Amino acid sequence: MTTTRRTLLRTTAGFALAAPSIVRAQGSSGAAWPNKPITIVVNFPAGGLTDGIARAFGQHVSQATGQQVMIDNKPGASGNIGAAQVSRAPADGYTFLHSVSSTLIQNRVMFKTLGFDPDKDLTIVSGTSSGVLPVVVHKSLPPEVKDLKSFIEYAKGKKINFGSWALGSSAHIFAQSLNEKYGLTMEVVTYKGVAPMWQDMGAGSLQAAMGSPQAMNALLVKGDVRAIVAPSRVRYIKLPDVATSEEQGFTDPSFTVRGWLALAAPAATPKEVVKKMSDLWVAAADSEPGKKMMDSFGLTEKPLNHEEVMKDYAYLKTILIPRIVALGLKPE
Repeated sequence: MTTTRRTLLRTTAGFALAAPSIVRAQGSSGAAWPNKPITIVVNFPAGGLTDGIARAFGQHVSQATGQQVMIDNKPGASGNIGAAQVSRAPADGYTFLHSVSSTLIQNRVMFKTLGFDPDKDLTIVSGTSSGVLPVVVHKSLPPEVKDLKSFIEYAKGKKINFGSWALGSSAHIFAQSLNEKYGLTMEVVTYKGVAPMWQDMGAGSLQAAMGSPQAMNALLVKGDVRAIVAPSRVRYIKLPDVATSEEQGFTDPSFTVRGWLALAAPAATPKEVVKKMSDLWVAAADSEPGKKMMDSFGLTEKPLNHEEVMKDYAYLKTILIPRIVALGLKPE
């Protein structure tokens, strides 16, 4: 019988749940890990996808290990403040960062100083797909604006505010690419997370935005916004009638978003602890709280483990960094 990686992870998770006190990984002190509470720093405000996944998956880690998992929201500077805090934390397996890939990749181009080195100060433990992030427009736009092509035509020569949850985010790249390629003059309005962005969208101060479907769901239900495109490789399962960028004829890679939520740790964290936490995080997607959260956000892809996410991290740097440089965005 062939044992798949997923089967092995399920078996490992089940063992941990049955006997939370027996954990083979050890911290730098030699004691079994974990033997005290774990802190996960989320570098964006509560209420969004990054925070929601951290809390649901953290609940599984707590149940599997018998140790408390505390979520500490530290938003600011497009995620740099929380990431820098974790980079300086003791590398003992008790402090982790839950962030987005743009903090670790795009921010190095967007800021003159990060306060940390993403490659030297942190190691990525696991990566959870951020799923489909639809582009929506406010209800005040004419009903004829129903897809990306009609939005571009409408936006020409008009004052359009386009919401982005962080400087250099996928939403930022998407909007700036539209400006560059189609001669638009949209203003990209940057927020410290998705919650305040959607508040402004509901109030009508933004004409367009892009982000997590779950976070914008209340606006969709009330009819305050409508989705016009899924800038992804697949359609969003809960908005099956909204076509992808490529399906709408926009084949440029700038209009197909790819990225993940990153669970990271200080770079010197013991390898055995990184592996154990990676296994727990991947298995969390199949736990009751994990599945509930994944379903609510329409996520279908299982998290990448440590080895997989580090490989994809290297790849994304080669395609995303040149893309931002080409947009000519000035570092802050």
